[in-house]
Amino acid sequence: MSLSTACACVSCPAHAGSVPAPPTCGFYPTSSLTDAQWAIIEPLLPAPGNTTGKGGRPEKHPRRLVLDAIFYLVRGGIAWRQMPVGFPPPTTVYDLFHRWARAGAWAAIHDALRDLVRVYEGRDPLPTATVIDSQSVRAGDTVARASRGYNAGKKINGRKRHIAVDTGGLLLAVIVTTATVQDRDAGHRLLALVRERFSTITHCWADGGYAGRLVIWARKVLAMTVEIVKRTDDVKGFKVLPRRWVVERTLAWISKYRRCVRDYETRPDHHEAMVYISLIMTMSRRLARTGNW
Repeated sequence: MSLSTACACVSCPAHAGSVPAPPTCGFYPTSSLTDAQWAIIEPLLPAPGNTTGKGGRPEKHPRRLVLDAIFYLVRGGIAWRQMPVGFPPPTTVYDLFHRWARAGAWAAIHDALRDLVRVYEGRDPLPTATVIDSQSVRAGDTVARASRGYNAGKKINGRKRHIAVDTGGLLLAVIVTTATVQDRDAGHRLLALVRERFSTITHCWADGGYAGRLVIWARKVLAMTVEIVKRTDDVKGFKVLPRRWVVERTLAWISKYRRCVRDYETRPDHHEAMVYISLIMTMSRRLARTGNW
C-alpha cells in the first residue's frame, strides 16, 4: 500500500479541471415553479419596461428563471449573493425584486391570487369579516437600528408584522413595524388599511392585545365591530380559540419560508414583500393542484 502526500481536495485549484461544471439550471421541488404555477402567475406580472413606451432594453433573463431565483431565496432563507450559479446574477434578481416591491407588484399579484382562491372555494372575492394578529421576529445584522426595536413581552429585538386575514386565513393586509410598537397602536393603521381596501368588512376578531380604545375607534370611525376573543383563566394547557386560530395558522404558513423566520431586510417594505411572496407561493401551488384557474 502506497501513501501519497498529493492534495485530494476537489476545491484545490490543481483539480479545477476535474471538477464537473454545475448545471446551468435545475428544478428545486420546494421552490421552483411548475408549468401550472407559471401559467397562473405569468399573466399577473407587470409588463416589461421596454414595452411601456418609455424605451429601455429588453429583459435579458427569462422571467420564470428570475422568479425561481426569488422563490428559492425566500424558501431557503439564503443571502442574495449565495444564489446558485444556475440562476441569473444576484444583482439582476434583486433589482427586479426591488423594482416590483417599490411599484406594489407583489401585493397586486398576491391579491389577484387570493381572489382566485376565494372564488374557487365558492366565496365572494370581497370578504365581510377579518381576523387580526401580530408576530415579532428577530432582526438580522442587516436591519438598521432605526427600524428595529425590543419587544419586552416576547424578549425579541427586531420587527413586528401585523396581519389581517379573512375567515379562511388568506391575507388581506400586512404592516411591518418595529417590535416596540404595541398591537393596539398598529391596529389603527392595519384596520384603516383594511377599510381602504375592503369596504365590505364590518366585523373583526382580535386577541386581548387590541382591547381598549381601538375597539371604540373602529366602531365610530370605520363602522367596524371589533370582537375580542380572550383566553379564559380556568383553561389549562393548549386550547384552540375560536377564530384566532385562523390567523395563527396563517402566521405559521408564513414562517414555513425561512426568509420570513427572521427579518434580514434593510427596509420594512421589503419584508412586507417577502410576506406577500411566501403566500404567492402557497396560493399558486394550491390553485395549480386544483386545475381550476
